[in-house]
Amino acid sequence: MGAGEDDTTAVGTDVADASLPAQFAYTTPFTVAPVEEPNSRDGASGESLLARIRAGLPEFSGALQRVAEWILTDPAGAARSTIVELAERSGTSPATVTRFCRALGFDGYADMRLGIAGETGRAARTGGWTMDIGREIQPADPLERVLGQIMAADTRAMHATASLLDLREVERAADVIARAPRVDIYGASGSALVGAEMQFCLHRIGIAAWAWADVHNGLASSALLRPGDVALGISHSGQTRETIEMLAEAGSHGVTTIALTSFPRSPLAEVADITLLTATQATTFRPDALSARHPQLVVLDLLYIAVAQRTFERAHAAFKVTAQAVAGHRAPFGKEANS
Repeated sequence: MGAGEDDTTAVGTDVADASLPAQFAYTTPFTVAPVEEPNSRDGASGESLLARIRAGLPEFSGALQRVAEWILTDPAGAARSTIVELAERSGTSPATVTRFCRALGFDGYADMRLGIAGETGRAARTGGWTMDIGREIQPADPLERVLGQIMAADTRAMHATASLLDLREVERAADVIARAPRVDIYGASGSALVGAEMQFCLHRIGIAAWAWADVHNGLASSALLRPGDVALGISHSGQTRETIEMLAEAGSHGVTTIALTSFPRSPLAEVADITLLTATQATTFRPDALSARHPQLVVLDLLYIAVAQRTFERAHAAFKVTAQAVAGHRAPFGKEANS
């Protein structure tokens, strides 16, 4: 696998006020209350059909895969197509389309078509998604159109990720991280940047966390882990050999292992005790691995906040102490500069 396959970019964060730990929310102050009985939901209920198709793409046979790829490229067009039209456009046959529908658990094409139509209809009503979301970005496209395509793709990926994500698994992951003496985070290339962001967040609330991108250092660290510790591996494809190897090594020492991936049956997911899923929506110049960064960060942000809820007193105290420690390195601005 090439180094660029998991190439993603992490978004930096900062604390805006020494007394208000903004890391607990995007723009709101620290208002999180301790959790007593977290809510949960079944990740399968209301699961995005298009996200299911994308997640199962590597497992479909050649003909079924062509049907899946055409639906993902133009879901709105698929919702308007007859079974014969869909077969012609995907280069298959009506019988293949019927087999594809049944592989997804539908009785026939009519039910699947209604599911796609319902999902694209919701997309059009929420977030201003464009119906040409699958359109390729052209070199001469104006930035206004490019911006619209990026926003539409990211919005769709966020909604699909929310549909795929099993909140009970997030809760399980948060519970073990909150109790863990040590947390190791593994990722290669761009996934390493996402892992570093998670390490930074956990570190700020007093969780002993390390992020490893080099396989030799990561394997050495994972060999020192003990039962009660936690290891998190990040890979969009779930096929990055280095990340799989580090997570498997950690698991061999009785560590609870967590995988963050877009593919539930990937090699990375197979070596993990807990799997957290993301969905992607590729665009021109941003293939799946690159477009995975925002869904990955959303899931990790959710996990981080869930950990902070479970360690409320410690997290709150850690934020105050660390914010005070770096306060002297902030350049004065506005009223502060004039005082």
